[in-house]
Amino acid sequence: MRDLSDDKSLLSLNTATVREQWNLREMVEGCLRHGIGGISPWRDKVQECGVDEAARLIADSGLAVSGLCRGGMFPAADAAGRRAALDDNRRAVDEAVALGAECLVLVVGGLPDGSRDIAGARQQVEDGIGALLEYSRPAGVPLAIEPLHPMYAADRACINTMAQANDVCDVLGDDGLGIALDVYHVWWDPDLAAEITRAGKERILAFHVCDWLVPTNDLLLDRGMPGDGVIDIRGIRGLVEGVGYDGHCEVEILSTRWWAEDPNLIMQTLIERHQSVV
Repeated sequence: MRDLSDDKSLLSLNTATVREQWNLREMVEGCLRHGIGGISPWRDKVQECGVDEAARLIADSGLAVSGLCRGGMFPAADAAGRRAALDDNRRAVDEAVALGAECLVLVVGGLPDGSRDIAGARQQVEDGIGALLEYSRPAGVPLAIEPLHPMYAADRACINTMAQANDVCDVLGDDGLGIALDVYHVWWDPDLAAEITRAGKERILAFHVCDWLVPTNDLLLDRGMPGDGVIDIRGIRGLVEGVGYDGHCEVEILSTRWWAEDPNLIMQTLIERHQSVV
């Protein structure tokens, strides 16, 4: 397993971590000031800045772009909604190209409005990714399916386990398609080790870290800084690196608590945790 104890080049800032304090320019400047090697912007911050300006800022900085968050949200109640989702995902691919992102992370979407058909939603996800691949493969942008914790199955992502993500990759092929593994969402899975092995180096396109707090006071906005919760982050990193993953460790913390802190303190803390916990 790689030694991260004095290496910040393999750390990437997911911009959700400081989204309430900084704009994209400030995020880029913060990474440079603190010596962080990578960044993973969310699309709202890119669009707020302007795609061309965002691309220039990041290119001039020399930061690696470990991913672009996010595409997905494929299921819809009617064909028009599904077409609109696909159109937006194509725009996300274009943005990923402009930024030089290593992948486009897919939060695939949950049940369409008024639906109780989760199997149907999962089929819509598979169909939507298949259609998007026709656009993303020629563009050279890998798509990274992010399985989300089952508590999000209804509204955010009906792909909830590594096994389900692997199954979609089996059906659609590994060319330009893989998985973004976020420890917050999959740490609990008794089949995690086996499914990481099944995914292998080819499919694991991104590795996201934060922690699960006990108690968790909000199911969306109470993620912990690595080391503050119950996830064996280093153990999971050992699994993904054991199959050959050699990319960034991307810190993604959605937290009203941390959004109230000085962003420079956040940067200093995540560096320390990256070196001592991750």
